[in-house]
Formats: sequence, C-alpha cells, structure tokens
Amino acid sequence: MTAAGKKIAILAANPALTAVLTMVVAGDSRLRVRPFESEAELFAYMRLAPLDLLVVDFDREGRPAYEMVEAIRLDPSFLSRDLPVIALARAITPPMRQQAISAGIDEVVVKPMSPRHLLQRVQARLINRSVVGALGAGYRGPDRRARLPQSRPQPNAGRRFTDNVVPLFPDRRAQRPELEPLA
Repeated sequence: MTAAGKKIAILAANPALTAVLTMVVAGDSRLRVRPFESEAELFAYMRLAPLDLLVVDFDREGRPAYEMVEAIRLDPSFLSRDLPVIALARAITPPMRQQAISAGIDEVVVKPMSPRHLLQRVQARLINRSVVGALGAGYRGPDRRARLPQSRPQPNAGRRFTDNVVPLFPDRRAQRPELEPLA
C-alpha cells in the first residue's frame, strides 16, 4: 500500500465524532492521524506541515466546508494545497453537490456511516491519489471527463439485439447441412 506514513487531518462536526473517527483511522498503523477542533488550528498546522488527506464535515459550526476547502486551494501559504478531501454530510442536496465540485472536494460520505467505511475511503483515496481540485488542471470530475463514445453492439447473424444470451461456441449446425437450425 502506498499509504505508509501519510498524514490525515480530521475536522468533524463535534469533538466526540472527531475522536471516534480519529481512533478508527489511526487503527491503520501506516497512517498518522491529526484531529483538529477548529479551522484555525487546522490552518495553523497546514502552514507548518504538509498533509496528505483532509476529512472535513459539512455539518460543523463556522464557515461551510466547501468555502474552507476553496480557501485551502487558493492560499499559497499552505504547504499542501492540492491534497485530496473527503467530506462528511447528513444529506447531499443539488446545491451542495455543485459547491463540493467547484471547491475541489473529491468525495462526500453520507452520515451516519461506519467509521470503518471512512477508513476504507481514506485508504482508497490515498492509493489512487486522484485530486479533483488539482491546481491548474481545472475540474476533472464526472461532469467533464472525456467519455468514450458508446458504440452500439452489432447483432450477430441469427441473434436478436435484445437477446441476453451470448453464444460462447460457434453454431455447429451451420457447418453440418443435415442439421437445420431451429427458427
């Protein structure tokens, strides 16, 4: 796993949730987890040390999570502005989705969720290391990815397009004239 020694910051809605998430994510001995109680603490830390991933909660007090992530992306004094971000939220509304995309939040996990699920998402994000809000690259999310043109499968001879059975072997009846194919 490429997550060895990675630093994870967690800023949840309340100290109890932060403590639970920190404990579970820190269960992976390859990760170094830093819990934060406020945005000011997180920002002070980010000016001194780089982070590899941020977990932030939409339901916390203060500035909305998407504005905080935008501030991180735009502030040159932070050592790691292009870090992946996982957000937590009770529900995802269409405006929230657009705000998360424009801020460069990589994914949103809906609460309540298992803390182990969050650990799996953190590990997956660190392995893939894809950052939606990469600086200078523009938005690369699902709305603007270059999609491959979808070609329509061509029906085989004697097979309808709507059939859900794919022949694995050639039809031997066509090779033997004494056997007529069934219609």
